[in-house]
Amino acid sequence: MQDTGDTFDYGPYLRRHIRTVPDWPAPGIQFRDITPLLQDPKVFRVLIDAFVHRYMDRRPDVVAGLDARGFILGSVVAYELNVGFVPIRKKGKLPFTTVEETYELEYGSATVELHTDAVKSGDRVLLMDDLIATGGTMMAGKKLLEKLGATVMEGAAIVDLPELEGSARLRAAGLPLYTLVDFAGH
Repeated sequence: MQDTGDTFDYGPYLRRHIRTVPDWPAPGIQFRDITPLLQDPKVFRVLIDAFVHRYMDRRPDVVAGLDARGFILGSVVAYELNVGFVPIRKKGKLPFTTVEETYELEYGSATVELHTDAVKSGDRVLLMDDLIATGGTMMAGKKLLEKLGATVMEGAAIVDLPELEGSARLRAAGLPLYTLVDFAGH
């Protein structure tokens, strides 16, 4: 977790509510399941408040959420900040004219899309997802938003898996990051 100047370290509290599922979706993978964070209303509020408090004084123009868990977080954070929300979806899910970006996965590639009218040139965007692993999805989202002339002010996620080097790649590409729980070495 980055130094945020917050007086409360959300990480340890939230970490206790993240379930680790061994060998899913493949042997050797330790899947970090955030759904328990969403099931308990008190924990869910603490989670959302952690993000809202961070961006209250440096409010984005819009929040963009990455398919699919970024929708859950991003839409609630956007609501609490009183700004708009835009979804970045998997290819073929948006009904209007889109821009797209393809990125590499550990086992192939994927494509995400964004409506061409989702953001305006010059918009400051907060880009949200649940977890940063290899960084491919967040990087693709950043590129999509920039294609439309927006500036991604920060990428935000609940969990960082630094051993997969995604957060390092994103920072090297100039994207500031804010994460709440770090699973380094676990």
